[in-house]
Amino acid sequence: MNPTMTKKLLLTLLAWGIALIVFFPIFWMVLTGFKTEGEAVATPPSLFFEPTLAGYHEVMARADYLKFALNSIVISFGSTLLALIVAIPSAYSMAFLPTKRTQGTLLWMLSTKMLPPVGVLMPVYLLFRDMGLLDSQLGLTIVYMLMNLPIVVWMLYTFFKDIPKDILEAGRMDGAGTLQEVLYLLLPLTLPGIASTGLLSVILSWNEAFWSLNLTTSDAAPLTAFIASFSSPEGLFWAKLSAASTLAIAPILIFGWMTQKQMVRGLTFGAVK
Repeated sequence: MNPTMTKKLLLTLLAWGIALIVFFPIFWMVLTGFKTEGEAVATPPSLFFEPTLAGYHEVMARADYLKFALNSIVISFGSTLLALIVAIPSAYSMAFLPTKRTQGTLLWMLSTKMLPPVGVLMPVYLLFRDMGLLDSQLGLTIVYMLMNLPIVVWMLYTFFKDIPKDILEAGRMDGAGTLQEVLYLLLPLTLPGIASTGLLSVILSWNEAFWSLNLTTSDAAPLTAFIASFSSPEGLFWAKLSAASTLAIAPILIFGWMTQKQMVRGLTFGAVK
């Protein structure tokens, strides 16, 4: 075997090994969801057992899964839509109309992601209480939008920077205003990048737990709160907790699998000139 083939084989094995390490916790969680509570905590754990849906039946009987799922869908996609509406004009101005403060503004926006959320929990909670936004889809949508906005702006900024300015200047020479320039030139050219940015924002919003646990109780609680409801002072019931977790991640896993080509295409947008 020549060195090139050996290197390719080793890289393939390494990639498969990393994939198995990443996927194994998800596989084990799904497997545990089909066990009884006794089998879930048995030592040593077994891969061979008689599957049961008792955990799923108890989870569905205890909580309104569809209500939690609907809240997650509304909040995740709503916050992503709001973030794109705010980020597109922001990224446009920074990419095509930069000032001496543009780089500083971008770095400041990114630095806000380094702030621990618990550091601003109290003022946000009091503000939402006074505005009547606690335990509401609108309140959580706003928080998630602000949470993801720095990442969305940064990604769109990099995509917009890859667009030649000559294209936009040609549009201006043909009489296009700023709005027409954005709608009919910039957005179609960067659609893969915008789509991948939106998909990433949806995934980040779907998996966010800190704000949902602290700003909601029942009416607007998403699936992250649904999972947390199955931990109790008596201990963790691993079979039911795994069943609830599987139900919570199933929609976003399916969504991610269906859109993976679009996400990869968008994330590699502009990489090859």
